[in-house]
Amino acid sequence: MMDIESVMRLAPVVPVIVVDEVEHAVPLAEALVAGGLRALEVTLRTPAALDAIKAMKQVPGAVVGAGTVTNPEELEDALEAGAEFIVSPGLTEPLSRAAIASQVAFLPGTANASDIMRGLDLGLRHFKFFPAMAAGGLPALKALAAPFGQVRFCPTGGIGPDNAAEWLANDFVLCVGGSWVSPRGEPDKAAIEAMARDAAKLGS
Repeated sequence: MMDIESVMRLAPVVPVIVVDEVEHAVPLAEALVAGGLRALEVTLRTPAALDAIKAMKQVPGAVVGAGTVTNPEELEDALEAGAEFIVSPGLTEPLSRAAIASQVAFLPGTANASDIMRGLDLGLRHFKFFPAMAAGGLPALKALAAPFGQVRFCPTGGIGPDNAAEWLANDFVLCVGGSWVSPRGEPDKAAIEAMARDAAKLGS
């Protein structure tokens, strides 16, 4: 089982994926992996999400996680579907303790120093910074990261191809989350693979 830092270092961009139709899951995952993006975050925002996780796990090279996990029940559902990492928009003690007990790679959301300190108290060192742009953008994260030298982040929310490189240029940012590489609807595999290829180069 991978730890969260290993997941975050697989590629500079983690696609944030919303799947409405299960049959879209495999072609989307194949295109993203072919383009160099292996860590795939399937958000639990649609009825198809858990089945999409199960389907995407069959794609060679894909490391499939569940996003928008907000409580221990959803965590359990995601783990049963085979999720290899868990992403949450926030940080609560019940979810964090359940995730730590399950030993799954876990990335809780934080937007302020108190959230980070709560996470550190639980033994967590890796956080999603969310919603990145609405929470003050890169200046806010730079200010937050300064007192927490041991902490690493995956900013998500309002990040796209135009500003991702600026975030990734900072040592405390291991990757960014973005939905631009995985548009909703029927996947255009060639277009998605091309976007994924461009995204995979952002960290270099």
